[in-house]
Amino acid sequence: MEKPAASEAARESDESFMALALAEAEAARREAEVPVGAVVVRDGSVIGRGHNRRESQADPTSHAEITAIRAAARERASWRLDDCTLYVTLEPCVMCAGAIVQARVRRLVFGCLDPKGGAVRSLYQVCDDPRLNHRVAVTDGVLAEECGLLLKDFFVALRRVT
Repeated sequence: MEKPAASEAARESDESFMALALAEAEAARREAEVPVGAVVVRDGSVIGRGHNRRESQADPTSHAEITAIRAAARERASWRLDDCTLYVTLEPCVMCAGAIVQARVRRLVFGCLDPKGGAVRSLYQVCDDPRLNHRVAVTDGVLAEECGLLLKDFFVALRRVT
């Protein structure tokens, strides 16, 4: 009986932190950015957060994951995030999956799959590629419906405007 309670608690914790990532995604949407959000968690506390800012910063690397990882690294005064979990609303792309591996993130939790650009499950499996020197534990599908709906609604509204 204790194992299901433990996994229920872990699921609730994952959903709670994913809700914070969704709040970051909402902030991106309000800024007319693609609504993807991320938070980095260490010992139950958020130490980095971010959302897409490619348009506002005219920077192709300003993805939610990169922004959150940079903030967490500054907070820790270390590039190594080996005791951290990254929560992100959308499956990371190749660039972000590479940054996750390079930062030695212990665990990645993401919401919805990205069949056109995902590099963790969909197109590539960067985070658990045995050829790399670090592998990341991955949990996918956390609040996937909410994460996917936010993206879908954003692109439907964008198509109406253009």
